[in-house]
Amino acid sequence: MWIMEDTPGEPVSAGRRRWWTLLAVSTAQLLVVLDGTIVNIALPSAQRALDMSDASRQWAVTAYALAFGGLLLIGGRVSGALGHRRTFRIGLLGFAVASALGGAAGNPEMLFGARALQGVLAALLAPAGLALLTITFTEARERGRAFGVFAAVGAAGSALGLVAGGLLTEYVSWRWCLYINVPLALLAVAGTALVPLDRPARDGGRLDVAGALLSAAGFAALVYGFNEAEPYGWGSARVLAPLVGGVALVAAFVVVESRASHPLLPLRVLVHRARGAAFVAITLLFVAMFGFYLFMSYYTQTVLGYSPVEAGLTLIINAVAALLGSTLIAGKLHGRVPPAALILPGLLAAAAGMFLLTWLTADSSHILPLYLTPALVLTGLGLGCVMPPTASLATADMPWRDIGAASAAYNAAQQLGAALGTALLNTVAASAAASYLARPGHRTPTAATVHGYTTALTVAFGILLGAACVVALLTATGRRGTRTPVTGHDRAEEAAPLS
Repeated sequence: MWIMEDTPGEPVSAGRRRWWTLLAVSTAQLLVVLDGTIVNIALPSAQRALDMSDASRQWAVTAYALAFGGLLLIGGRVSGALGHRRTFRIGLLGFAVASALGGAAGNPEMLFGARALQGVLAALLAPAGLALLTITFTEARERGRAFGVFAAVGAAGSALGLVAGGLLTEYVSWRWCLYINVPLALLAVAGTALVPLDRPARDGGRLDVAGALLSAAGFAALVYGFNEAEPYGWGSARVLAPLVGGVALVAAFVVVESRASHPLLPLRVLVHRARGAAFVAITLLFVAMFGFYLFMSYYTQTVLGYSPVEAGLTLIINAVAALLGSTLIAGKLHGRVPPAALILPGLLAAAAGMFLLTWLTADSSHILPLYLTPALVLTGLGLGCVMPPTASLATADMPWRDIGAASAAYNAAQQLGAALGTALLNTVAASAAASYLARPGHRTPTAATVHGYTTALTVAFGILLGAACVVALLTATGRRGTRTPVTGHDRAEEAAPLS
């Protein structure tokens, strides 16, 4: 069993405290995921209150995404160097302060700065939290339950963010979409008092400065380019320049990391076949699902006529299904079946849900029972089945010193997938709607909008099928499974087969 130390030379079994670790890490995960969507619902109210221009309002969302995505790999290295619990606690306290500043913002610049600071702290929180979970839960059954709960929070968090954003904005104030983070963060900080202290990595290496700069600039450029594609289109110089620059910077980052003596992201984290399957699965799942959340929010409000609160509550069906998939299915089967036996059915279930949505029409009389509810259930179950095994695989078979980097890479894959999915599928929808309206005959704007949604959801369906094919190929060799770290150094124990 993994042994930690509260003080040097005083070993303490993780057995009595590991469930407090799960509570604290899950609360932090809720914070990070919630803030990716909760501000979206509040943005119109914040824009009016702070007199933001239409051109600048997107920075309330983009500032968070840029800082979070751009600094994740650095956050993983910092977490390993300082110790995961210490980094986790710093991240929580800082996130609470940044959230309070954002809620009290008196002008757009203060709000944008607070959101960027939230992103910086989230880049510390996310890899530190996943690393703590990895080193705390090593026994197969408990590991499955822990990662099931962790993934359930992540899977349901985006939908809950839309619900909470609608409720708080409508009945309290948009500012509480930020203030709500303060008590949640402080609750998680209190829980860290019972989280065993881990040892910082002492490999004697310096910070990989070149890798840090290239990774931050490259990821930020890609996320920025994806975000700009929505308002300006893929052919705009404002989109192409950061995307081309981002790809070039990431390529340079790979070259630097392959030659660095102490790389920010050791390439061995990425080249393992099963771990590669996990990264492919989670990235493409997020591409599809974030487009799905966007269109469900639009469709329920603009076509079905739901209020923002009603639209958010509809997504509760998806959140509950994700909770059931991650805890009752993936959590219980972890260690009993190969990870691919959960990932592949999960991707196919989500694809089936997307396929149902391609039959949506502008006639709302039969939509909810016939298409929308089954689709929400299937996509939720798929998300819940994919996230626990991919999170576990991303950090399994890792030397202790590399767990922070692997955790950061997993979170970075999610961020890039979310940014790409929102931009790509929204552009597909807009183009399809415009093309539909341009055809001869009487075509209403509502019918054109729905045609755009179904076209984009067809693309999402194809992406999920493609993800399933790639995962099947990567896990088809029957190679031996992951290994889970059990000491403060590099020893490992056998776990379940990968495929």
